[in-house]
Amino acid sequence: MFIKKMLEELADKYNVPAFIETDPIQFPRRFSRLEDIEISALLTSVITWGRRGLICRDAEKLHQLLGDSPYHYVMNKEWTVLKDSEKNIHRTFFERDLWTICQGLYRYYLENDSLEVLFLKDGILGGLDNLSQLMNTRHISSPLTKSPCKRTNLMLRWLVRNDGIVDMGVWRKISPSQLIIPLDLHVGRVSRTIWDDLPKTERLSMALKITDYLSQLCPEDPCKYDFALFGFGEEQSRMSKYK
Repeated sequence: MFIKKMLEELADKYNVPAFIETDPIQFPRRFSRLEDIEISALLTSVITWGRRGLICRDAEKLHQLLGDSPYHYVMNKEWTVLKDSEKNIHRTFFERDLWTICQGLYRYYLENDSLEVLFLKDGILGGLDNLSQLMNTRHISSPLTKSPCKRTNLMLRWLVRNDGIVDMGVWRKISPSQLIIPLDLHVGRVSRTIWDDLPKTERLSMALKITDYLSQLCPEDPCKYDFALFGFGEEQSRMSKYK
């Protein structure tokens, strides 16, 4: 099948170790303890919108606050001083927003060992809603609002997929076959050139439909094609600016 061959080749092109150097995934990859990895992944994904260079710049700023152990930062309540802070971290995300998420994380880790638990009982969509309710911030969307939950689905890709290249695969109880494509403008634009019956807006229904198409190509790991769709879309967007 032509589409499968094309996407496989593009995935192989972009899913390489060099991708890490310019991608936000570099931040959770700094850690070895599970709790540090997933807290870093969550907080990094929360600010993953816009240009990757700016995201990485601001993720560095964020991790300077978190220090050597995001888990210790949360559980030692070092975040309490941020409650009323107007200091900006990334675009519309401020230190007071970090305070809100850290408060949710603190309460959660008092009784749980891993955020993965949120996704085990109710599936991915239920888990996305569980996480949104737990953190109680507009920066972590719920699928109940029809949001594609791009940033949280990106976090899940990082934590669940494990091909030994870019994604970390530290969560072992969720199968990559369950993942939903992290739908952004690049993925949406490229996908519409492949499948002409997709919705016109980047909403949950579109993310699920793309994921369904990708599952037909690779049932066990549909989101490996995120590298193809995002990587090609970002490259085309970058090249168009220089024409």
